[in-house]
Amino acid sequence: MNPSSAAGLAAALLFARGRPEGLALLPNDLATARASFRAALICLPMFLVMRLLSWGTRGTPEAGIPYAVVVELLSYTLSWTAFAVVSLPLAAQAGRAEQWPQFMAAWNWTNVVQFLLLVAMALLAALGLPGWVANMLGLAALGYAVWLEWFVVRVALNVSGGTAALFVVTDLILGLFIGGYSARLLAG
Repeated sequence: MNPSSAAGLAAALLFARGRPEGLALLPNDLATARASFRAALICLPMFLVMRLLSWGTRGTPEAGIPYAVVVELLSYTLSWTAFAVVSLPLAAQAGRAEQWPQFMAAWNWTNVVQFLLLVAMALLAALGLPGWVANMLGLAALGYAVWLEWFVVRVALNVSGGTAALFVVTDLILGLFIGGYSARLLAG
């Protein structure tokens, strides 16, 4: 792991504990933003584990495993990059385009923490946790993930809570749209 990845993961762990000083570990430049997309590669195995766990409990997609893997990988890539593309004009609109590289690095690395949490919840559910407990933990994990993204937006872009919420809602809408479309493709 090179120093920028180590710094990115350390920043994400600080953010995960509500500590804004994680931002100091991420230089505000395009090279840092570009390098932070390594987080997508780190999260990819976790994403695939979650897909496999889902297919194990809900059954394999009707379209078949090879097709499903291609669709899921495309959806994963699109979801990761779409927010990056959409967030730049949002940051500019908020008068924070100069902070966007540092924000993007913070957002990317924070996704690692969110994926770790989601995989932990999926594994607990797969190991036979009672449904109501799994649902409660999943809801708590989702709430924490939304808060964490909101916190990173607010700190990295130095915007109000309401503006940070706009970024989070935009990310959620993109994710729901892409996820819904990929589900339609997998349904046949």
